[in-house]
This record gives sequence, structure tokens and C-alpha cells, in this order.
Amino acid sequence: MDTAQYEIKGDVAVINLNNPPINGLGLSLRRGIIAGVERAQEDAAVRAIVLIGTDRAFSGGADIKEFGTPKSSQEPNLLTVIRIVESSSKPVIAAISGACMGGGLELALGCHFRIARPDAQIALPEVKLGILPGAGGTQRLPRVVGLDTALNMIVSGNPVAAAKLKDTALFDDMVEGNLAEAALAFARKVIDENRPLKRVRDMRINEPGGEAYLAFARNTVAATTKHFPAPLKCVEAVTAAFAKPFDEGMKIEREAFVWLMNTPESRALRHAFIGERAAAKIPDVPSDTPTRKIERVAVIGAGTMGGGIAMNFLNAGIPVVLLEMKQEALDRGIATIRKNYENSVKKGKLSSEKLEQRMALLTSTLSYDEIGSADLVIEAVFEDMGVKEQVFTRLDQVMKPGAILASNTSTLDMNRIAGFTKRPQDVVGLHFFSPANVMRLLEIVRAEQTGKDVLATVMQLAKTIKKVGVVSGVCDGFIGNRMLKFYRNQANALLDEGASPQQIDRALEKWGMAMGPFRMGDLAGLDIGWAVRKRQYAENPGMKRSVIADRLCELGRFGQKTGKGWYRYEAGKRDALPDAEVDEIIKAARAEAGVTPRKISDEEIVERCMFALVNEGARILEEGIAARASDIDMVYLTGYGFPAHRGGPMLYAETVGLPNVVEKMRRFAAMPGADKAFWTPASSLVCMANSGESFS
Repeated sequence: MDTAQYEIKGDVAVINLNNPPINGLGLSLRRGIIAGVERAQEDAAVRAIVLIGTDRAFSGGADIKEFGTPKSSQEPNLLTVIRIVESSSKPVIAAISGACMGGGLELALGCHFRIARPDAQIALPEVKLGILPGAGGTQRLPRVVGLDTALNMIVSGNPVAAAKLKDTALFDDMVEGNLAEAALAFARKVIDENRPLKRVRDMRINEPGGEAYLAFARNTVAATTKHFPAPLKCVEAVTAAFAKPFDEGMKIEREAFVWLMNTPESRALRHAFIGERAAAKIPDVPSDTPTRKIERVAVIGAGTMGGGIAMNFLNAGIPVVLLEMKQEALDRGIATIRKNYENSVKKGKLSSEKLEQRMALLTSTLSYDEIGSADLVIEAVFEDMGVKEQVFTRLDQVMKPGAILASNTSTLDMNRIAGFTKRPQDVVGLHFFSPANVMRLLEIVRAEQTGKDVLATVMQLAKTIKKVGVVSGVCDGFIGNRMLKFYRNQANALLDEGASPQQIDRALEKWGMAMGPFRMGDLAGLDIGWAVRKRQYAENPGMKRSVIADRLCELGRFGQKTGKGWYRYEAGKRDALPDAEVDEIIKAARAEAGVTPRKISDEEIVERCMFALVNEGARILEEGIAARASDIDMVYLTGYGFPAHRGGPMLYAETVGLPNVVEKMRRFAAMPGADKAFWTPASSLVCMANSGESFS
């Protein structure tokens, strides 16, 4: 298939960009554009050239299929393409619909004229990958839309509808109806009027007060993006567009682009971008696997989790029936859903009309008999195997054939749960993260007999409800909570040895975690982890006990919801305040264990907690619980507050160097009183460290 199709329409050459799905500017398309422009130059009958994409995209920018390959930078690169387009002696018109982003917008800016549909999406999103536009975007965009608009677009990376840029020099015409016909008409108008060719690079930025504005922008960006160098480099590049000749500005842009490409922050963001797309691909489930229709969903349990789960489907326009055992609980759950939507209306994030539309999709019942026609049912009941058995036995009786039966369990054995039914092929784990209507992660737990069509369906559904679906095999805690257990193990061990909850939380938050383990525990509810530990103690009597955490729970200190946990909380506030009672509990536990507290550095806290995550992640890969290391990283980036600029625990280990990770773990194992078995490196970790291989 030709990615750039050339055709003649009278005296106009039309180059159709055709590289699905978003006309990524891969090597083949770049070559095709140049070939088309040069062919038009050589044809005396051609007097103008039109570049046009599809309804979906003029061009979405770089071709993701070429990321990390030699083709991405092979000549002709995008700079060469733009130079040839811009230097054409015949007018080149960009006809824009759909996505016009990144390199696609830079290509359009290299054309002499641009027309667009009002709903076309215009963006330079490179900052979201930790870089900046590298083909003149920072130099050309300010020349056509002004400093303020350009800087906001470049620093945020967010798309803007073409209609909002209608009155700028970015567009020569705004087009309704057939874009191809309008482009031909515009091209002939340019020919007939003998319009001079406009090169954006020749335009000047005449903005009084520009220096002061840019200085203000520099200070603001520096203060708000401390973990990411790209936004500040964007300001520097736009400043060059304002203060220097075009070619000098291009040099500054290019130097910044190359420098940013080599930063760990950019590597992390690019890793996450690719990892999110990779997670959607299940190795043994073909992309053309038939999926089941999901037109109605049932949710069992109207508590915080059940209500949040229901909102995801209501937001996507999918009707939901909510089941509870008591009317009072049902009424409370529905009221909470409405209140959540009302809060969004107050914040201007949702219209009153949308609120009522979503609530109209919600029905409720106290009877299992009224949910049987749903295509998908998700239980969000108490995390107890006996309760799950009752629910799934009943679902097996009432749900129609072909319905998908899902559990929101966060730790329990999905194979056992599937075994409570006569249709284990229809059973899958859908582990949402609290608050379920906000958190992006959806852990899809694949039981032994889960059907491939079920997996394909729920992965597709994850996209529909705007979640990042990651498939996990069956084990205690799946990917996220299994690893979290080891992270918390080290947090608790550090507490036993001399660190305080405040120091541990502060060290990890300073490193980049959204919340330290003790603050996170208080937010989630310490009783949840306590229930899991009690089950694990019963199943494994030799398991080391979390003495301090257990004692807090025995005292009814379950976190924010009780006003006391690892910290204390004043009524109506979420500030985590140190509590002398907790200090005494910790002191007493250390004394009983014969531990003399020692001074512990923040560096040791971070390394022990992070490397505990990494080591268990390596074991999860060895066992096939996760398909790839980037899936583990996606779980932690989207569900556990792991800092985006670190790229996830497995990428962080690669950044540190796997030999260094193994060496540090062996040092921890050699410390007095250390749990040597805990710090035994996973065999795959040792192999990769010795061979120079990596997770990716």
C-alpha cells in the first residue's frame, strides 16, 4: 500500500496521506511526500499542491511503530520533508481534518497555506513524552498564534479545536463540508489570485511586553514542573523564537530536543506511552478475536467501590443496574453517586443535563432475579471467600448464558471463585482501584479457564471506560497488591529498626511517590490489610507478623475513616498529624523484640522499599503472572501513585542498573538481623545483571 497517494485534479496535484490509523510520519510516508512534491515540481501543468489526510487525521505525528528503530531518524527525516515542502516554488496547501498533532502540525506549518475543519484537533504534545517539538514547532507556532497561545499549547501538550484558532494566522480558511473539494477550490483561488507564497519562518513576532511575559512564564513553569525538564526547555525554545532569527532559534530547539531525548525523565515517559499500548495486547489472544456485546451492566454492592465502578459505565453511556441486599444501603449508594456528579457540576466539569442523563441510565434492585439479562455483572462485595461463594453460586443460577461474571477481588483466588460456577470460561477478575471512578488502572485477572473472547471483551471495555487494562495471572494479590506486600514489608521493617512513619512517608514522597505507605494505608483503611493478613496468617502459620500494624487495628485505628490510624486526623480534615499513642506502640514493640533503634537514612528507606518491589516484580515475570515488565510498570504508574518521571519500578531498576540493584540487595541481606531469604535476588534478576540484559 502506498502511504502517500499522488493524483492530478486539473492543475492541482493532490498528495493523499494514507498511513492508518493516524497517518504517522513513518519513513515510507516521509519518502512519499517528498516524491509527490518533487513530481509536482517537475510537471509544468501542475500549479499548486494539496496535502490532505483522512477524516480521522491529517497526521498524528511520529509513527509509533518506528519508535526506537533506525527508521525513526533515517533520511529523509521530518526536518528534510518540511524543508522541501517549504522551499517548493509552487504553493503547498495543507488541508486539515481530525488530528493534526506533533510532527503533523509541524508539517502543516511548513506549508504555505492551511485550511481546516473547525473540529480538527491541533496540538504539539511532545512535552508529554518528555521532549519538545523537534522540527520547528517551537519556532513556527508562536509566529502564527502569538506567544501566549503557542506557549500554553507547547508546555501543556493539550489539543485545541481549530475553531478556537480561527482568527490567527495559523489558518487561511475554515471549512465546513467536503474538505477535499474545499481544498481544490482554495488551491485554484491561490492560483487565480497569484498569491505570494507565505513562509511562516519569515514572519516576525511583534509583541510588546514579550520579554516580561516570557520571564513570568519561565518562573511559573519552573515552579510547577520540578520533576520534568521538558516544559522549561519549551519556554527557552519559544523565547528563542521571539528573540532570535529563525535559524538560530531552530538550532536552540534542536539542541534542546537532542538533550531531552537522553534524559531519564523522557525515557520514563516514552516507556509509559509505549507500555500503555503494549498492555492492551494479550500475547495468546489474537487481535481479531470476536468480542461479546456489553450493552447492560450489573454491579453487586452499592458501597464506595460498587458505586465508583457503576459510575465508569454510566460515564460511557452504558446502562447499569445496582444490586444491594437492603434498601437503606441502596439508597445511600445512589445518593453518593448523585453527590459525586453534583460535585463535578459545581466544579464546571459536568453539565446538569449530563448529570441527569447519566443518572437516568442507573436503575436499582434488591433482587438477583432482576439482573439476569445483564451482559456483564461485577461483584464488589466484602473481600471474603465465603461471601464470594454465595454471590457466584447465585449468579450462576440467574445470569443469562454468555454473560460475563466478574469479581472485583483484590487478592483472592480467581480459580476458586470461577469454580463456584458451572461456567468458569465466563469468569474473570476486574480489579478496580479506589476511587474506582477516578483511578485509571483496571487489573484484569485471568483465571485458568477464562475464555479468550472474555479477555478480548473486557480489554476492549477497559478502553471504553477509559481505563488502562493490564492482564494478570492468578496469585495472592495479583500484580499490584502482591508486590505492595513486599514494599510494605520493608516499610514495616524500617519502622521496627528505628525510622518513624513520618520519616518513611516523607522520604518516599520526596523521591516522588504520590503518598507514603503509612499515609496510603490510612487513606485506604487499615482494616482491609488486616483482614488480608489474618487470612494469610491462617494459611501460613509461620508467616512473620506485622505486630505494630496489627496492634493499631486491634485498637480500632483503621485510618482516616476512624480519625486514627498511623496518624491522627481532626474532624473534617485529611491532614496526617503525628500521634504520641502510635509512638508508644512502636516503642513498646521494639522493646519486646529486643530491638535498639538506629538512625536510618532516607536513601536506605527508598532503596529498600523500591528494590523490594523490583525483586518481587522479577519473580512475577518468572512465573508468567505478568506478560511483560512494562505491564508491571503500568500497574504501578496508573494504580499506585508511582512517579511518572521514574517510569515504574522495573524501568527504575534498569535506570539504576540491574548489577547495582543485585549488589545492594546482597548488602541488605548482610546487615545485622536482616531477613536473608527476603533479600535473595530473583534468579532472573541475577541472570540479567550478569549478562547485561534488561527487562525491556
